[in-house]
Amino acid sequence: MSKQGWTYKKLGEVATFINGYPFKPSDWKDSGRKIIRIQNLNNPDAAFNHYDGSIDTKYIVSKGDVLISWSGSLGVFEWKEGEAILNQHIFKVVFNKGKIDKRFFEYVVDSRINEMKSKVHGITMQHITKKDFDKIPIPIPPVAEQERIVDELDLLSGIIEKKKEQLKAYDQLAQSIFYTMFGDISDTAFPIKCLNDVCEFIKDGTHQTPTYTDDKENGVKFLSAKDVVGGTINWANIKYIPIDLHKELHKRIAPQRNDILLCKNGTTGICAIVETDEIFDIYVSLALLRPRKPYCPKYLLYAINNPLTKEQFDRSLKGVGVPNLHLGEIKKARIIYPPLALQQEFAAKIEAIEQQKALIQQSIAEVQTLFDSRMDYWFG
Repeated sequence: MSKQGWTYKKLGEVATFINGYPFKPSDWKDSGRKIIRIQNLNNPDAAFNHYDGSIDTKYIVSKGDVLISWSGSLGVFEWKEGEAILNQHIFKVVFNKGKIDKRFFEYVVDSRINEMKSKVHGITMQHITKKDFDKIPIPIPPVAEQERIVDELDLLSGIIEKKKEQLKAYDQLAQSIFYTMFGDISDTAFPIKCLNDVCEFIKDGTHQTPTYTDDKENGVKFLSAKDVVGGTINWANIKYIPIDLHKELHKRIAPQRNDILLCKNGTTGICAIVETDEIFDIYVSLALLRPRKPYCPKYLLYAINNPLTKEQFDRSLKGVGVPNLHLGEIKKARIIYPPLALQQEFAAKIEAIEQQKALIQQSIAEVQTLFDSRMDYWFG
């Protein structure tokens, strides 16, 4: 398909972008309409705040509306739920009269995220200004071509989503095996122990704001809660700190293989096993749990990531803005603690599941590569 007849327009020419309402923490309520914040777009499991007062209709979001986060984490999203209220730092897209397919718009804006990142301002909360955002050019092919492009990209993204659903099904199978073998805290034949009793120690990372370095060769890896996702450590976008700061931090806490890292800020209660001998340090948003020997790391991972353990963490959260899980509450959390032989039997079943998940993840990566190449062809 050629690109003959394509035109280019600036984002500000094809749509109007309405910034959300500047809510204060004192405005948040336990009931009422959901408030859409950036974390609710990036993480489907993030808790919502609510607002029960009157609000200008321009801040109301309905199912199917297109939203763009322009501060912190840049991205384009389609709202999938019912009526809600938009918080600041997110644009609601109101399309001007003109022929542009909504899904095409979402794809083309997604293709411009890196360009937006090159224009961000600020230190504590990086953002793109409305003026810079409106000036970003996008291609506008004829409507028929827009629809064909969307069909192609939807097909590929649909394959990816189906494979992700397969991964979720395997996760549900793993939880089902756990319940079948061990029951739950309220109905089990096995001992119940607090995490403090099964760990040598439970400590969080440094409370001081670190100085980062771009020198990856001489710097040391530094993890925070954002790097623990879906029960694993994501090493793709980690930060680095200078070696002198590392030496200072390592005196207090030195992570090692088979330690468990647990998120205690933001998306709380999610944990992952350290499966490397690499040297790194952690921020206060992570707690490090070092289990007592003998133990089975894979079993402990699932016992702590269990929904009933997550409920215990959620009930003990502190703070109004960013949820915070205190070390004392982590230490008090209770888990089922069966004999080591049963822990290992469970781990063997989980290993078989994870082998299947690895094949699916490889397939996802291959389709994602094809999707990215087609995005680059159409919008690069």
